[in-house]
Amino acid sequence: MNANRSEDDIERRILVEVLEPLERGDTASEIRAGLLKTPREISSKFFYDNRGSALFERICELPEYYPTRTERALLERNADRIVEASGADVLVELGSGSSTKTRILLDAMERAGHLAVYAPIDVNESFVQKVAVNLTVSYPGLRVHGVAGDFVKHLECFPDGGRRLVIFLGGTIGNFRPSEAISILFGVCEKLRPGEFFLLGADLIKDVNRLEAAYNDSQGVTAEFNLNILRVLNGLVDSDFDPGAFEHRAFYSRETNWIEMRLRSTRRQHVQLNGIDLELELQEGEEILTEISSKYDRGKVGVLLEESGFEMIDWMTDPDDLFSLSLARKL
Repeated sequence: MNANRSEDDIERRILVEVLEPLERGDTASEIRAGLLKTPREISSKFFYDNRGSALFERICELPEYYPTRTERALLERNADRIVEASGADVLVELGSGSSTKTRILLDAMERAGHLAVYAPIDVNESFVQKVAVNLTVSYPGLRVHGVAGDFVKHLECFPDGGRRLVIFLGGTIGNFRPSEAISILFGVCEKLRPGEFFLLGADLIKDVNRLEAAYNDSQGVTAEFNLNILRVLNGLVDSDFDPGAFEHRAFYSRETNWIEMRLRSTRRQHVQLNGIDLELELQEGEEILTEISSKYDRGKVGVLLEESGFEMIDWMTDPDDLFSLSLARKL
């Protein structure tokens, strides 16, 4: 009986909205448009099927991949002051993934007596569902309002009420070109009330060798992650990409201050995409861009926040200036 009551209590504290990240027609149009660009592109949002999400979790534990452990250390060092400054009792997370680092902020909110609602938004439904159950078990009284969808498209799903702190961690802002990043953060700002807070994690400009090593790990997990996007497309648009006919490339562009991840065709090949009525003739050595990862400094982050309607009130970084957290307030 007690176990049943406990399960009922957990269920009452969970609400997960399942939204299509994009309508089917929009997905097809986006894939077609990207593959017809020069160079060809596949949006990085298509990395995250279940296999891709699991591979990314492995990437975060690799010795070469410094962002995750550095950001975690920053959160551990600064969580209490972030919570105190924001006064938040509602935590909204964009691109939440497995929410591993999020627990650091939830613990700080619980210590402050402010923990009421956690709202994860992520494209991977299974991650959102699993996180919702795990966190309601770990934090008695916590309500979870999850959204399985594309946070770029579904910002209207922010929970109302309470005092909100929106977090966007992992350096994911770097996956967007500057104009796109401003547009996304402007949309976040519009959903907040004046005086509410936003926490941004951004990877910093640093030694090129260290940057490139993080995206070319010795175990080949990042390469496997990159190639998996072709399997995702095969499922989405009935295509016949052969991942074995491509190789992973990742390099830093000093001109743009970002890492580019690409897939290079290792031979001349014909690809049929039945679901979008498209045929591709790829030459040996031809590349498909799958991701950018922009790197920032304090000045660039400040401009990004200011142009989005925020005021930076705190800048936190590690002793080696590898990664940053910026706490900002809506004006």
